[in-house]
Amino acid sequence: MTPVTVLDTRALNRATLARQLLLDRADLPVLDAVAHLGGLQAQEPQEPFVGLWSRLSAFDPAVLSGLLTGRSVVRTHLMRRTVHLLTAGDVLAWRARHDAMLRQRVLGVYRRELDGVDLAELAAAARALMTDDEPRSMTELARALAGRWPEPGPRALGEMVIAALVPMAQLPPRGLWRTKGGVRNVPLSSWLGREVDPPSPDAADPVGQALVRRYLAAFGPAASADLRAWCGLAGLPAAVAAMREELVTFRDERGRELLDLPDAPRPDPDTPAPVRFLPAFDNAILGYHDRGRIIDDAHRGLSVAGERVVLVDGRVAATWSVEAATVTVVPLDGFSRAERTAVAEQGQALSSFLSDGDSDRVRITELSPVRVRG
Repeated sequence: MTPVTVLDTRALNRATLARQLLLDRADLPVLDAVAHLGGLQAQEPQEPFVGLWSRLSAFDPAVLSGLLTGRSVVRTHLMRRTVHLLTAGDVLAWRARHDAMLRQRVLGVYRRELDGVDLAELAAAARALMTDDEPRSMTELARALAGRWPEPGPRALGEMVIAALVPMAQLPPRGLWRTKGGVRNVPLSSWLGREVDPPSPDAADPVGQALVRRYLAAFGPAASADLRAWCGLAGLPAAVAAMREELVTFRDERGRELLDLPDAPRPDPDTPAPVRFLPAFDNAILGYHDRGRIIDDAHRGLSVAGERVVLVDGRVAATWSVEAATVTVVPLDGFSRAERTAVAEQGQALSSFLSDGDSDRVRITELSPVRVRG
């Protein structure tokens, strides 16, 4: 038997940075970057702009806004029942594969409230209501349905319809650069001009195979548990089994099997990694079950608490915030002189980006007194 190569944490870190476009800023069109990343987590509407600024060599936020208004990129519930920015093609191809997971996740929160509700009947009523293509908030939609289903309450009805039963798009101005707007929903089919692709009857799960390939291209090498943590689907075992021969395998230091695409980048572990500022809920961290490749266990809770973080030598080393046109960095541990200089330089660039060049102020505080666990 050929021995399986073991990839240590640093090797996995550099692979992640390369796949996530965080080792070198990429010269990619914005639409191609969104596609490569398999979407960007976007429940905080302005955060994807920072995520793309950190990844692309010449990112213009107006381009992403234009893709949203032009319907090439869509805000919708998908992976893990969270709001993501996805290309129109990806959401149409992937949405049906996520249907069962989305329903189960909503039921996991509202099972008692929705007990006895015929979900097929609820979906049909919601679709009939939305045939006028009038954008509605979740509250408006739920109130319109509550006369027929008064018991669950508007929150449970609205969540089930919008996040699970009827594929929806959140319309601009929600998610546009420097624009505030409430969530207004219309069916994806009316916004994009066609229905989502129907579920595949093929037991080999071709859509699941596409998800595996796209995930590994942007996150690999990774374990099946990491894939599940990214998309919320149950590991896609049929898809992985069907494509085993086209994948390569490694082990991590814990002995877990890691899957990967044979020609995907796996840089030398000693490759220098530049300072990068990541937005809240960035998928470079949330896209794994084992996040140890990029964040220490002692700080894991930061990744789900909505903290924006700074990568130094490829790892989470600080949090950051912005107020009064000043980027404030709070280290988790000490910076060397060189690290402090690099963080300040990148913080100045971020401050300038966020202020349209009006400010390049950055402040680095003393060590954070808080150690978040989770």
